[in-house]
Amino acid sequence: MREVIIGENDANQRLDKFMAKFFVSMPQSLLYKYLRKKCVRVNGKHQSGDYKLSKGDVLAFYIKDEFFDAPNTDEAYKKVVPNLDIVYEDENILLVNKPEGMVVHDDETNTPNTLIAHIQAYLYKKGKYNPDVENTFAPALCNRLDRNTQGIVIAAKNAESLRILNQKIKDREIHKYYLCLAFGKFDEKRAEKTAYLIKDENKKQVSIYPSPRPDAKTIITRYNVLGYRDGISLVEVDLVTGRTHQIRAHLSYLSHPLVGDGKYGKNADNKRAGRTHQALCSYKLSFDFTTDGGILSYLDKKVFTIKNIDFLKDFGFDF
Repeated sequence: MREVIIGENDANQRLDKFMAKFFVSMPQSLLYKYLRKKCVRVNGKHQSGDYKLSKGDVLAFYIKDEFFDAPNTDEAYKKVVPNLDIVYEDENILLVNKPEGMVVHDDETNTPNTLIAHIQAYLYKKGKYNPDVENTFAPALCNRLDRNTQGIVIAAKNAESLRILNQKIKDREIHKYYLCLAFGKFDEKRAEKTAYLIKDENKKQVSIYPSPRPDAKTIITRYNVLGYRDGISLVEVDLVTGRTHQIRAHLSYLSHPLVGDGKYGKNADNKRAGRTHQALCSYKLSFDFTTDGGILSYLDKKVFTIKNIDFLKDFGFDF
């Protein structure tokens, strides 16, 4: 038998959800078998998987030792020297300007040089993250950007902030605005466009269609053209929906592919422009709560912006 004491970042979640995070190598079927056979006790009493944990609860597990010996944390943060462009930080959240070329999470390259590794390393060195006292929680990202897209990424320092931010994003109470360079002159300076997107998981690419079809998801993109010079438009985009590659694919569908975008644009045009990656930056973030923000209520109506966007200077746009 082994005991685990529930900490602040473990509280307010179901017992089965906690176990799934804590015992990373345990098959789900075995997890629920242990629960059914009453091999798990909370404060000395048998509980079902839907029991909601509270800070200070003592869990007793009568299960095989091998599941305790399995690693349950990713230690990539120990392999990097933190290097972050911090936009904003408080006791609950961290806003970081992710540079072009950095992945947010580990991918098929298995590189430790990810944004989340840098964030966890930064908080670890500051004494704000101690994996030795955490059972399941680690600082986590609430949104993500493509490798070659620059911009603001939100990280939660504690479980309650992560829960709130994920819900706010789902409820569209956090708005993200993008700046991009697109080929051609737009017929409409401002517009809201609706289309339908299908994602091909194998090709890691999406296709856009003008009307609904099976498996397609609705996309809505608002844009505002801020400038134009030498065949290139500077565009601000407000995503009403947030689908994979939405800006890149939707603007390309509208005959205005992003400068440098080899996946949805034309390589010949990109070569003439002298850019090999999409000119796209998530440059502004606004918190517009319409429901209770809990411990993050103080963020309501706050707006955060980054102005150091290299591709704007490269193409002669002032912002």
